[in-house]
Amino acid sequence: AQGFQTTHATAERVAKALGCSAGDVLVCSTGLIGEQLDRDKILAGVDASAASLSEDGGLAAAEAIMTTDSVSKTASAEGSGWVIGGMAKGAGMLAPGLATMLVVITTDAQLPSGELDLALRQATRVTFDRLDSDGCMSTNDTVTLMASGASGVQPSLQEFTAVLTEVCRDLAMQLLADAEGSTHDIAIEVINAASEDDAVMVGRSLARNNLFKAAVFGNDPNWGRILAAVGTTTAEFDPYDIDVSINVVSVSRKGEPDQSRELVDMTPRRVDILISLNAGKKAATVFTSDLTHAYVTENSEYSS
Repeated sequence: AQGFQTTHATAERVAKALGCSAGDVLVCSTGLIGEQLDRDKILAGVDASAASLSEDGGLAAAEAIMTTDSVSKTASAEGSGWVIGGMAKGAGMLAPGLATMLVVITTDAQLPSGELDLALRQATRVTFDRLDSDGCMSTNDTVTLMASGASGVQPSLQEFTAVLTEVCRDLAMQLLADAEGSTHDIAIEVINAASEDDAVMVGRSLARNNLFKAAVFGNDPNWGRILAAVGTTTAEFDPYDIDVSINVVSVSRKGEPDQSRELVDMTPRRVDILISLNAGKKAATVFTSDLTHAYVTENSEYSS
């Protein structure tokens, strides 16, 4: 296929420029699905990029991968004698599985590939995999971790995973804040669930509920839409023993009205939803954004 051949040619051109094997080159791409990339322009871009490589080129790289992003996204954190840094691209179609999200993370820590894999899977499980801006998936989803070992320091797997998770969470929240057309960043915390899977299921159901997301855009603390979204799941809960708070105001208790919704201030960009299923001790948080006129406009005019 033409796309594969372009990818293969790109990897070979990068390998030639860097003096490495094409099998060591990871190719990431995004754009309109079905539209072929101009191979000559891509290869010319590889040559130009290779010629301008520098030790302080991280910010330029983060800016170069932007598409509908309004800002570049970078993050870093230090361990005991080693550091992790990363960059990300993405502003829409962010959902676990396949998303228009490209993330490249590097470290000078010294760890075997098996431990790096374990750390990355654990970090992404509670960060990028909990980011669900619009519930839509695309054909590109990359989170890459590369380790040079240049520091000569081998941290414990636990310490490395903690710092890596910090970097991944930072980048994920930057992706959320730049979600296409959004005016609210929404954290949906589900507590007292029978299992972590139940908590994630409930959080994701609400994150993908257009009625709820439209209500948040209108600064409407409509807790009925929250309960309705919970009710579409197979999570374990008693509808007469479920509690909901919006921005620390308890609006529903045991499935019934509690404090007045007029007490809820939804004008800040951050919105916190707390759902207690009262069915166990597990918890999870899913992050999403509101559904706005700007989101519809941007995605209706995307390819025009």
